[in-house]
This record gives sequence, C-alpha cells and structure tokens, in this order.
Amino acid sequence: MTPDERRQPGGLLHNLTTIVERADSIVRRIAHPSLTALVLRIALAVPFWRSGILKWSGFLQLSETAIYLFREEFKLHLPGGPYDFPAPVAMAFLSGASEIVFPILLVLGFATRFAAVALLLMTGIVQLTVPDGWPVHLTWAAMALGVMALGPGRISLDHVLAGLLKGNFRTARTG
Repeated sequence: MTPDERRQPGGLLHNLTTIVERADSIVRRIAHPSLTALVLRIALAVPFWRSGILKWSGFLQLSETAIYLFREEFKLHLPGGPYDFPAPVAMAFLSGASEIVFPILLVLGFATRFAAVALLLMTGIVQLTVPDGWPVHLTWAAMALGVMALGPGRISLDHVLAGLLKGNFRTARTG
C-alpha cells in the first residue's frame, strides 16, 4: 500500500486518524471545563474541610486538641528554627475557621478564586509546619492554582451571579 492510499478514506492512516479524533472528542466531552472546575473545587475543599471539622467541639468552640497542637506540637520550620506559632489560640481559631469557610465557598463556587488563593496560602503555612508532607501539599497547591486559573466554571454561584449582574447592566443601559 502506498502512502497516498493510506491517507485516503478507508486507508490505514485515515482510519487511525478518525479513531484518534473520535477518542479525543469523547475525552473532551467527559472532561468539560465546567465539570473539571467543579471536581477541582471539591477535591481541594475536602482535605481542608476534614481538617477543619476536627478543630471544633461546638459552634465557635475550639477543641482542646486543636489548641494543644498549636501550642505544643506545631512548629514553623523556618531557617534557624523550628519556631513556635505566635498566638497559638488565635492561630488555631483562624485555621479552624478558614478550613470551614473556604471549602464551603469553593464547593458553592462563590468567591471561588479568593477561596482558592486563601487555601493556597494555607497550604504554604502547612508546608512550613509539616515539611515532609510536600507530596500532598504540592497536590493541594496544584489544585488551588488550577481553580485560580480555570475559575469557578458554569456550575457555580459566581457564574449565576455574573449572569444576573450582566443582565441588570444591560437592562440599565438600554432602559
């Protein structure tokens, strides 16, 4: 078979190209950007949420374990350190509150990029606290950066609110 025959309809190269194009089309439909953004948001929210709920023993009531960890166990591994966390009770409260609020925002897709930036910064602090956890922390950072780059996607409150605001601005300008 000559190279020209392979490229023509029914030829080997044409058939392979058609199969690859169909497979690519299927993959693009499965990994739709809005679905990808939703899954990234949820995947990033889960570990922080799980950590956050362990820090509370009631509404705005820090658990003794959370306070103990920030006072006695957690250290910042900076050059010349490790160092104790400053204001450990306040840090435990801020950490616990952030690990509840920002995952909720992510899952809802509300203030999405802001929440992703906050969790990226928290990931940096966690990395300084647990330096050997870098493989997991790198995954969290990659997800946060992905959410920041992709944005919330269509399956989000941000998208709904943006649509409402655009509709109101159009009405105000034309009306």
